[in-house]
Amino acid sequence: MEALNVLLAVSPVLVIFLLLMLRRTPADVAGAIGWVVTCAVALLWFRTGASVVARASLAGLVASLPISLMVGASLFQMTFMLETGAVDRIVLAMKAVSPRDRVAQILMINVGFGTLVTALGATPVSILPPIMLALGYSSFVAIALPAIGYDSLCTYALLAVPAVVFTDVLAPIAREAGIVLTLRETGLLFARFIPAVTACIALGMFWIVGRWRLVARGLPLALLTGAIAGLCCWGMAWADLVPLTGVAAGAAIIAALALVLKARRLPVWDEAGLTPREREAKQTMGLARAASPWLLLLALAVLVNLKALPLFDLFFNKLPLAVPIVPGRPLATRVLWQAYTWVLVATLVATIWLRPTGAQWRAILARTRRRAPRPVFAAAVFFAIAYVIDHSGKVAQTAAEGGAVWALPDPGLNMVRVVAAAAADGFGSLYGLVAPYLGLLAGFISGSETSAIAMLSRFHTETAGALGRPAAVGLLLAAGSAVGGGLASVISPAKLQNAAAIIDRIGEEGKVLRTTTVISLAIAFLTAVMTLLWTI
Repeated sequence: MEALNVLLAVSPVLVIFLLLMLRRTPADVAGAIGWVVTCAVALLWFRTGASVVARASLAGLVASLPISLMVGASLFQMTFMLETGAVDRIVLAMKAVSPRDRVAQILMINVGFGTLVTALGATPVSILPPIMLALGYSSFVAIALPAIGYDSLCTYALLAVPAVVFTDVLAPIAREAGIVLTLRETGLLFARFIPAVTACIALGMFWIVGRWRLVARGLPLALLTGAIAGLCCWGMAWADLVPLTGVAAGAAIIAALALVLKARRLPVWDEAGLTPREREAKQTMGLARAASPWLLLLALAVLVNLKALPLFDLFFNKLPLAVPIVPGRPLATRVLWQAYTWVLVATLVATIWLRPTGAQWRAILARTRRRAPRPVFAAAVFFAIAYVIDHSGKVAQTAAEGGAVWALPDPGLNMVRVVAAAAADGFGSLYGLVAPYLGLLAGFISGSETSAIAMLSRFHTETAGALGRPAAVGLLLAAGSAVGGGLASVISPAKLQNAAAIIDRIGEEGKVLRTTTVISLAIAFLTAVMTLLWTI
């Protein structure tokens, strides 16, 4: 019976995985089927109340808004920048980066710039492949490097939405154990992993481009890049500016590598390789004008996150705009603080400089309507699955003082606790080696680190409890799992196919996937070893 309970508890994940791998079902469709399976198992086997299933699903959708609406807002912004020619101008500028040192060029474009634009809501796999191809790299490299370069700092993507969700999910659990988990503490938690993971990602990129010869040559700069990334993550957390970590880390990496090139008397920027046609195109729009949506977003993000200013306290604390879906646990939406709001504001303000025509606006809106709904739904449905699993086994009751509460009559009917107990029995003190690989799997299935965090974070804390370990260990296990979820970006078929499509190399992503899977598994092993050492 216990084995059957475990099998049914993990059945939604198994169904989604099989749909993705065997039938190549799109992520949104697989997620919808997985949600149906989750609800059926929760209702029929784990005796969850029907109202609990319905409200938990709704709570998951609301909890997903920081990531799902950010996906939609970012797609709108990128479509706007593409249609107005802003992205083309930025691509021209990137072609002049470090033309005489490939090691520095790889790091500046894919780790530095890739991390920076990911933090602001852009997608490297949609921007960087044409640049890499124009710089003389093979199509294989042009697909692989943009997908892997920002992975170590994936937690700080979209103005640190994954870190925000990590904090929101685990703060109530930590509070029960007497631990105050704020976004600052989350940043410090993840900063532990960043230096080693970033350095290994850099070495992985060098291996893709030039095998062991380039790895040996690039080792010093890989270690430097990892150290800078780690220091930025720690510094931004210490300053309580976690949402801007990716921007700061990306800019710092670019600046440090530029100083190295200067010290070696090599050019940091040289436009000699631009064609006459590209030089002519360059004159039609200034770089600052092209990047104005991102520059405005950065300025607005600073204004609403700087604790010394009144906006953070107003939007984050005084106007949480909470939604009371789960009894006793209102969900704070913080719409006025969330990154998606300011992405939209920055994009609309940038129309003053970019001045899209009526035809461009029609194209922007049409393409956003076509592109956004499915990725937005895919981001949201995995949160719904996570919340149903989280509240499985509960039934709605009337409290003595009036009002509804959710009670768990039998802890053995909660899907999280069932799997956590099995994991604790199966792996024991070695569970730290497993957590990052579970995150990698969840990131692959759901398509994002944020969804992996929503699906697994409570599971890891429950497993730590089943092992008799303190809540702080559960937080470290969840962080290691989240880092593994970030590493899934490089093995995401959708992301690799996007990179291949942008340079008209559809079909080559399969070859890239075979190589990047090995790199992803290897770096996940390093993450697993660090997680184990910190949690034994």
